[in-house]
Amino acid sequence: MYPRVRTPLWRVRNTAIGVTVLGLVAVAAVSAATAANAAPGGLERIGVRESLLATYTWYRQTYAGHPVLDTFYVERKDRKTGVVTVQDGRAKVGELPRTVAVVGKAAALGAAQKRAPGTPGATELVVIPGATAKLAWSVQSNSPSTAYRTLVDASSGAVVEVRNEAAQADGTGTVFAGSNPVNSLQDITLKDQNDTNYAQLQKAYEKVTLPRLNGDGTLRGQFAYDANPDDVLARSPGNAFNYDRSNVNFEQVMAYHAITSAQAYIQSLGLTNINNEPQDYTTDLLAADNSFFNPDLDLITYGSGGVDDAEDREIIWHEYGHAIQYSQIPGWGAGAEPRAMGEGFGDYWAYTMSIPVSKATALTPLACIGDWDSTSYSTTTPPCLRRVDGNKHYPVDMRWEEHADGEMWSRALFDLHNAVGRDLANKIVLEAQFGFTPASTFKTAAETTIATAKTLGGVTAEAAATKAFSDRGFVTGPGPGPSPSASPAPGPSPSASPGPGPGCTAPQWDRTKVYVNGDAVSWNGRKYTAKWWTQGEQPPSSAWGVWQDNGPC
Repeated sequence: MYPRVRTPLWRVRNTAIGVTVLGLVAVAAVSAATAANAAPGGLERIGVRESLLATYTWYRQTYAGHPVLDTFYVERKDRKTGVVTVQDGRAKVGELPRTVAVVGKAAALGAAQKRAPGTPGATELVVIPGATAKLAWSVQSNSPSTAYRTLVDASSGAVVEVRNEAAQADGTGTVFAGSNPVNSLQDITLKDQNDTNYAQLQKAYEKVTLPRLNGDGTLRGQFAYDANPDDVLARSPGNAFNYDRSNVNFEQVMAYHAITSAQAYIQSLGLTNINNEPQDYTTDLLAADNSFFNPDLDLITYGSGGVDDAEDREIIWHEYGHAIQYSQIPGWGAGAEPRAMGEGFGDYWAYTMSIPVSKATALTPLACIGDWDSTSYSTTTPPCLRRVDGNKHYPVDMRWEEHADGEMWSRALFDLHNAVGRDLANKIVLEAQFGFTPASTFKTAAETTIATAKTLGGVTAEAAATKAFSDRGFVTGPGPGPSPSASPAPGPSPSASPGPGPGCTAPQWDRTKVYVNGDAVSWNGRKYTAKWWTQGEQPPSSAWGVWQDNGPC
């Protein structure tokens, strides 16, 4: 069984319950002894968790002797330095009319038994925070296949909330193979055609396992939670969810599979405390061609305008990237630069998750995000929502629009990824985000990531991270200087771009041509081999660049 516990829990999932959090930003670092002495009263220790770099001690808030629902207070102790920082997720408890229950425990157990499957068990009084707080019974109901939490008002006996907290079964489902059909079929002529399941798409489907379901015949499990209304909720008593794109349930399967795979990958890196919960999502409830993550509801909404967003795993993963960051940094996004970093990280997360399942070709380069979704609106070839391999430079290319500005951040992460490898890069990026604050700037976030790279990957990874972020202008270091958008430069002059040279058999590098991994070119009497997709990036490049110098030719 996998309890559906939301940790850290700084918000109540039921929107009818208002919560005001006292503090969602890290306080200044202090010594371990000082932090321990400074911890406020009214806290109950609930556990200790270990990350790669630190120990996290978790507490929950109490009021009038009762736990305050879904609150936290966490102390982070750095393994190397012993420095302790604090994240304060206590909630404001206003007037609490009663501190003693009117409705008894037996009545609460009976109310839970009527509303939730399983046998009612562990029961405790809790305080639901808010301007007017409420005393409630929290009842856990369990069976071999289910686990639910029911909140019962301790004054009236009314059921406030029922929440499913278990996952344990594997199911099967039909999804689009790879990251999306444009990539898997290598066909950029595909169009939405109003959700029609037309002939060109038939080879794009594949059958997959849907792991970690709770076994109740819905797409609700350990890492993903289908929050669609009952009238459109995908249901299968045998946990077999096989539809095509003409069925409204198809996108629900796509989202469940993609979100679950992302969280499973994060945990495979040894990072078990990043959004380790069933992530709520809905599909097709928003008619616009847009998707978004709502941190107050902890809910991802995937729109259905144009190509349904949840038909493209890269869009699913992008939005899940926002949920990842909010789970690590409560209150994330307090400013233009952190919001841009959020969009950049979302694009990067789509890129890195696509690598094991997608075809990296000149037709569909992995740096192109959303190549199926974007067929409805893109004017480029190939169609892309955005790219993670652009050449924007800070601050000259700032447009104060978070999606556009996020391309600078995604390019830095892209370069780090290609320099040190997928798994190490993602350990660095994810671990570093624990150290961000809601108002982190490009510079402070880059510095945190560089420091994390050194700790996890040594001086080689540190050099790669420094190069990646200095190339974008976020920190001081060797970099390319302002991008062409700030200082347009003419094409290479004859003196700067000599021919291939005598004895060179590889074709001369061409600024307009697309190159992919393994393509060989000659330039200035030397041979170079591309290490990944590139266009317009002139050899030679640094040790961390796209071109491998093979020596004279």
